[in-house]
Amino acid sequence: MEKQHKLLTMLKNPSYLQSSLTLLLFFASWGIWWSFFQLWLTSANNGLHLSGSAVGTVYSANSLVTLILMFVYGTLQDKLMIKRWLLIFCAVIATLTGPFVIYVYGPLLKTNFTLGIVVGAIVLSAGFLASAGIFEAVSERFSRRFNFEYGQARAWGSFGYAVVALIAGFLFVINPNLNFWGGSFFGLLLLLNLLFWKPKAERTADHQDAQATQTGQTPSLKDMVHLLKLPELWVIIIFIMFTWTFYTVFDQQMFPDFYTKLFASPELGQHMYGTLNSIQVFFEAIMMAVVPLIMRKIGVRKTLLLGVGVMCFRIGACGFATNPAAVSMIKMLHALEVPLFCLPMFRYFTLHFDTKLSASLYMIGFQVAAQVGQVILSTPLGTLRDHIGYSSTFRVISLTVLVAGVFAFFVLKKDDKDVRGEPLVQAKKLDFN
Repeated sequence: MEKQHKLLTMLKNPSYLQSSLTLLLFFASWGIWWSFFQLWLTSANNGLHLSGSAVGTVYSANSLVTLILMFVYGTLQDKLMIKRWLLIFCAVIATLTGPFVIYVYGPLLKTNFTLGIVVGAIVLSAGFLASAGIFEAVSERFSRRFNFEYGQARAWGSFGYAVVALIAGFLFVINPNLNFWGGSFFGLLLLLNLLFWKPKAERTADHQDAQATQTGQTPSLKDMVHLLKLPELWVIIIFIMFTWTFYTVFDQQMFPDFYTKLFASPELGQHMYGTLNSIQVFFEAIMMAVVPLIMRKIGVRKTLLLGVGVMCFRIGACGFATNPAAVSMIKMLHALEVPLFCLPMFRYFTLHFDTKLSASLYMIGFQVAAQVGQVILSTPLGTLRDHIGYSSTFRVISLTVLVAGVFAFFVLKKDDKDVRGEPLVQAKKLDFN
């Protein structure tokens, strides 16, 4: 009865519903083309047929611009608090995805590669790569402000990605341009949602925030700069660079092409990748709702370390698997890995740091750190793949994540130590006596 009551309360919460729809539409707008972006860059039949090092350069450029924008976005959103102006700006860019990629970005990469990666990095980073963290950070802030579970709202983002990933595989084989037009379609729905649906509680909170701004209660630029002086934040940055960065390069820059080449034809591989990706992200959405319960049971630190363990195993196992069935089963571990890593990482920040700076902390400590790693590592890892192949490269990445996991075991703070943010309320242990 208690669980049913909580579910009904959540479903009656307009802020939860609006945040869930916002995340669903954003990740749908992104996922319908991003899930096949690496294949679009490398495919000889349906894409640009770029080499591994060229793809690495594209990802490095994207990460560099994303890195810069994340500092700007995080600082700006902490000043805006729960205002949506930055989200609306990102949604406008998402709406223009189709025309930009088809008529500007793609042609430029063919005729003037350097100019193409610069222009593409600016637009794609502004609309998606840098904005993803802001959409998540704002939703997490809403969850604390308007009494709902962030993980359960974030699950709808994964669900949206799962649905479009299934469609994306079929669209990509027909014509990749359809994927980018799909991004524009969902981007337009996202924009309309942000412009016209604003729950009453949010309007009231906006007014309160305006008064807080006048009395100087919002975080200052000095507060944000002070973050970079915290040794404990740099520990997190190092940890992220040698875990999430390597995972991202593996999953986005290498795995799609590796997987599709396991099949008899590129078309069959692309169909299967789209289907598998959709199934995996669907289960990821379920785990997004389950992981908050796991955190309450075993704690934030242990959940995060569990996520690192799954990450290490999944990447390493792909370095030894040689057939589509085995790789497909290993890929499904992604559904555990992402929620077990991302959600406790976010909660670690709100547990051990000032929650007023949650957007800046998440952008700098997690997103920016990952982007710095990608800027440095995307091209070298792409070149390494060109020389030693996918399997050996995956083993190198897995070993790196393992070392980072051991590092994290000794440096991550326990949940009851240095609690400067919102304390973790753990579930009571069952008493069978």
